Amino acid sequence: MEKKIEESVEEMEINTWKRKLVLAWTITIPLLVIMYSHMIFGLELVSMKSMTVILLVLGFPIIFILGFDTLRAGTRGFWKLQFSMDSLISLGTVIAYGTGFFAYFGLTQDYSGVSSMIMTIFITGKYIEAKAKGRASSEIKKLLELGAKKATVIRGKKEMIVDISEVVIGDVMVVKPGEKIPTDGIVTKGGSAVDESMVTGESIPTDKVKGSSVIGATINQDGILYIKATKVGEDTFLAHIIELVEEAQGTKVPIQKVADSITSVFVPVILVISLLSFIAWFYISGDLSKSIGVAVAVLVIACPCSLGLATPITLMVGSGMGAKRGILFRKGEAIQTMKEIKYVVFDKTGTITKGAPEVTDVYSIVRGGEKDLIGKVASLEKLSEHPVGKAIVSYANLKSYQKVSGFSIIRGKGVVGTINKKKIFVGTQRLMVENKISLGKISKILESYELAGKTTMIVAEAGKIIGAIAVADTVKEESKRVIAYLKKKNFKTVMITGDNERTAKAIAKQVGISKVIAGVLPEDKSNEVMKLQKDGMVAFVGDGINDAPALKQANVGIAMGTGTDIAIEAGDIVLAKGSLRGVAQAIILSKATFGKIKQNLFWAFAYNTIAIPLAVAGVLHPVVAEIAMALSSITVVTNANLLRGKKI
Repeated sequence: MEKKIEESVEEMEINTWKRKLVLAWTITIPLLVIMYSHMIFGLELVSMKSMTVILLVLGFPIIFILGFDTLRAGTRGFWKLQFSMDSLISLGTVIAYGTGFFAYFGLTQDYSGVSSMIMTIFITGKYIEAKAKGRASSEIKKLLELGAKKATVIRGKKEMIVDISEVVIGDVMVVKPGEKIPTDGIVTKGGSAVDESMVTGESIPTDKVKGSSVIGATINQDGILYIKATKVGEDTFLAHIIELVEEAQGTKVPIQKVADSITSVFVPVILVISLLSFIAWFYISGDLSKSIGVAVAVLVIACPCSLGLATPITLMVGSGMGAKRGILFRKGEAIQTMKEIKYVVFDKTGTITKGAPEVTDVYSIVRGGEKDLIGKVASLEKLSEHPVGKAIVSYANLKSYQKVSGFSIIRGKGVVGTINKKKIFVGTQRLMVENKISLGKISKILESYELAGKTTMIVAEAGKIIGAIAVADTVKEESKRVIAYLKKKNFKTVMITGDNERTAKAIAKQVGISKVIAGVLPEDKSNEVMKLQKDGMVAFVGDGINDAPALKQANVGIAMGTGTDIAIEAGDIVLAKGSLRGVAQAIILSKATFGKIKQNLFWAFAYNTIAIPLAVAGVLHPVVAEIAMALSSITVVTNANLLRGKKI
């Protein structure tokens, strides 16, 4: 419920500006018809005095109701001497609107209609900007939601369900298959495979037996575990990850928009120019109407609406193009930063690899060959819930299975069962040694599999080895091509993983990555990114919770959309399809989008550079200035849309 409420709040700003936009144009269109009736219909619909009254009445809700927040922000800028775009809009619209009252008595020309158009165009720009910003990030809340809410603990001789906040160090928790482990602890009884992928990012679950450490929020799979709580609350691993993400958020300085920094100087300069123009014209001509007209024209022509649109409209176009290709820009800063990236760092599991175990090799020395071996092993593993077993069953794809008796799981070692009165072991070397089964000639095969970083299941029947099956997290088809492309574009590629060095190097060799950082603890990934940042900007590509701090620490975090919610929320760019091709596409699109932003900012400033002197010289009437301002905004929007023609 809380999440839904928060999401509605995030949408509120967009919806508010949308309502203002619709209402403003609903009033402005009739206002334009009345103002320019002599041009549209060739006749005056109302007298000049009546028109002034109508323009004041129609303009009031646009400026003082729909534009109230803008006026308030602009006025605050004058009091605090911290000027912004709102300052020019506020002063220009209020002065222009005020001329309507003087015009009614024939003292000045009426610019009140112009003020309404200025505010309407400004509201249009704010709506586009609000929509481009997107929803606020909520990764911290999502992390907190990952933890278990309840825990089954043994108090005395009874099992009782309590809130997670009531668990204390020393409590023994009972965790059944499919349940989340409530908090960090040590297994005191039982055995199971635990899916730690949400924390470690590694796809193959870890076998847990008595004495094994477990992490809160990970998922128990196929056995009952009795766990003694060793850490609770803020001391848990998950809480530590949250702390790291918060720290990375606080230390990562957002890139200041070029327009914002220039506007802070540009606005007060324009205010001074407008005031000096009014004084100079009144001193020279003595014409109050003309002097006000020139001052308003300067304010209007200099109003940086096109400047305000330059970045958000281009971001909208660029992000729209990306969305169609499964590339979601969550942070606009990433577009600007991407052009300066030197290192592209990849997490291994679920990023370069598929993130799920698959059978890669089958070695058989039985008379029936591979088919006979797989048939026997799959019949045994069909009774197991272990992911490696499931991978073998999936590979076998049998319509029927052989009858198994005496089946049992030997935790952390393998499985055993009897088929056709022959006892079959499937598991590790340790399982074979404990059952006095000689490895013989198969040792070299096992060594080659292990050198390739594969998990090997040895198969023995009636006390003799009959084969071996290798299972591994296989490389995604596009990984090699994408990394080759990045190297061609002079990016330095790095792979970082919590896996052992042998497996990591085997995967890296397959895809063409030369630098490997292996055996890295989850909390240390962000530290490794920091080390690389000393030599240049870093883009980090990952998909697990353990990647979240590194995604935040990196100059650009690229999250795989097939990963965990927290990784996605922590990323600046999200690859919704989970394809590494999106990394290359994101780089191309980022550079193209930022190029358009620079072009738009150039045209916005070039327009002001040319137009402001004309306004000061009295050449531009405020109405013409307003039309020119609108045209500059249209130019910016049109140029942004030319981005759609870019081949990504």
